Amino acid sequence: MVSLGESIYIIGGRLWNKRKPQTSSESGESVNVCVQVSPLVLRYNVRLDQWSKCATLGVPRYDFACCVCDNKIYVAGGKSNLDSARGISSAEVYDPALDEWTPLPSMSSLRYKCVGVTWQGKIYVMGGFAERENSDINLLTFSPQRSSAEVFDTRTGGWDLAVGMWQLDVPPNQIVAVDGKLFSSGDCLKPWKGHIDVYDGKQNMWDEADGSRFQTLNLPFSTISGSSNGNWAPIERLYLTMAPIGTQLYFLAGYRVPGESPRTVSMVYAFDTSAAIGAWKSLEPTEEEGEKELCSHCCVVQLS
Repeated sequence: MVSLGESIYIIGGRLWNKRKPQTSSESGESVNVCVQVSPLVLRYNVRLDQWSKCATLGVPRYDFACCVCDNKIYVAGGKSNLDSARGISSAEVYDPALDEWTPLPSMSSLRYKCVGVTWQGKIYVMGGFAERENSDINLLTFSPQRSSAEVFDTRTGGWDLAVGMWQLDVPPNQIVAVDGKLFSSGDCLKPWKGHIDVYDGKQNMWDEADGSRFQTLNLPFSTISGSSNGNWAPIERLYLTMAPIGTQLYFLAGYRVPGESPRTVSMVYAFDTSAAIGAWKSLEPTEEEGEKELCSHCCVVQLS
């Protein structure tokens, strides 16, 4: 999911159906079954409160990198087959003025669970489970491609490999650009590491951002709900996603609160990347019945 202009674009992904038990040995609850890798692209105009369909992807994909540059949407990598254990190297670009996807040159590596970010006028496809096309499939073996980034120059139309730019063998969770700097809060196994990392392009290194250490996001217990008697209610974090607005990084977190009927507590935290001290603030939590599930990272739409 990305934003462009006054619209949000929901791109590709997997389609799931609920399947009822077919045998007496199965439990009585319906289960989610993945049925298809989707090529669909949906557009939601925030100002008009209106949905519409766009041209479909040239290659259906999920777990891919996606970002916006020069009023066009770029996608790269991901998986295109439910039965495949490997990613793909293909890339394409969408022009909303023409409602048209155009193929781009392929990356040098097969990648999925990679993330995309626009930085210094170029497209960066970072990390992910990556391998050379002719390599043996072994996700447990270290691959230097996983700690690298593929860099696409929109002017020349070519890819370059930035070795060691991610530095971890585990795919990143999210990477965003603020005031010419790249920020990350964790990886796909641990979305919040207790602090925010900032990328030093000159040193090709990620370092802890000053004042970003914040353990509240990791707390396994909370008094948000059921605290009137002083008891601590154990909770579980359901999701965590971040979005940049100005110099602020906003973290949206959802927590499952146990009980006879499940509830979700939503929290919003903000980190000011330009602040010398007191960079963190939090907003009032909200509590709802039921459980929420994050289908995509959030994005920001600016309405003039």
